[in-house]
Amino acid sequence: MEASPRPFDFEAAFREHYARLARVIARVIRDPARSEELAVEVLWKLWRTPAAHGEQAGGWLYRTAVRTGLNELRSRGRVQRHEQLADATDGGLNPEQAHAAAQQQEQVRAVLAALDSRQAELLLLRGSGLSYAEVAAALELNPSSVGTLLARAQQAFRKEYIERYGEQ
Repeated sequence: MEASPRPFDFEAAFREHYARLARVIARVIRDPARSEELAVEVLWKLWRTPAAHGEQAGGWLYRTAVRTGLNELRSRGRVQRHEQLADATDGGLNPEQAHAAAQQQEQVRAVLAALDSRQAELLLLRGSGLSYAEVAAALELNPSSVGTLLARAQQAFRKEYIERYGEQ
């Protein structure tokens, strides 16, 4: 007699992944409240996508979270100057340093939005602290190719940044 597959435990998946998904999205869009909303949307998409349930749910979630964050970033207009300053002043910087930091953050976001989606996803997931194995699972890659693909993504980022803003 063959055992029937266990039903997907959505509640456990939510508890396990929600906070990290919100942090991954927040690193992209720099809006913690909105990132929490988008993390819930990503988990809702998981609920509605039975093909994503199972052992690969974690990878599917992180891939979807990065794509959702990039879509949010691309759909936004330019962030108002006072929001940039408020975002950058967390470290006790003087106004000039805060402005420079906010400007650099905006430049990085613009470059990420201009990159190929796969390259931006690689950089964001790795920058969010995921290991090569976790990045490979999230993007459905061969773990041994993550290093090479990441190096190429970094090179593409560097090239795009220099084309837009010059050497700094």
